[in-house]
Amino acid sequence: MHYFEARNLKTNTLIMKKEKIKMEYMLKGGSENIIWSIISTPSGLETWFADKVIAKEKTFTFQWGKTETRQAELISCRTNNFIRFHWLDDEEAKSYFELKIVYNELTEDLMLEIIDWAEPGEKEDVKDLWDSDIDKLKRVSGL
Repeated sequence: MHYFEARNLKTNTLIMKKEKIKMEYMLKGGSENIIWSIISTPSGLETWFADKVIAKEKTFTFQWGKTETRQAELISCRTNNFIRFHWLDDEEAKSYFELKIVYNELTEDLMLEIIDWAEPGEKEDVKDLWDSDIDKLKRVSGL
C-alpha cells in the first residue's frame, strides 16, 4: 500500500493521508482504439463518467447533474495506453487518477486498470463509485 501524508508547515498538523487504490476490470471484446476513445475524449467520457465534459488544452471540466463540477489537469498520456488526471481541487499534488488499457495475454481480452487515491476511511466508497462507473461504461459500450 502507498500513502501520502501532508502537513501544514505553519501548524505541523496533518492535512491529508491517502492510499493508492488499483482496480482492474475485464472488458469483453472491443479494440484498443474504441476503448481509448471512451476513456480519453470528452464525448467518450460523457457516455459513462460525467454528464458533461469540456476539454480546454490540458484542463478537463467534468459536470454531474446541474450543480456538481470539478476540474482536472491532464498530467500524462500515452495514446492507446493510459491517461492520467489530477483534480485541481486536490491539495495533494502527487495524487491522481489513471485509466489504463492492459492486454491480458491469458484470455486475450483487454482490461481497464484504474489507479486512484483515497483517504483510508473512504477506500471502499471510492471502489464502489468506480464499480458503478465501469458498469455504466460496459452497458453503454457493449464491452
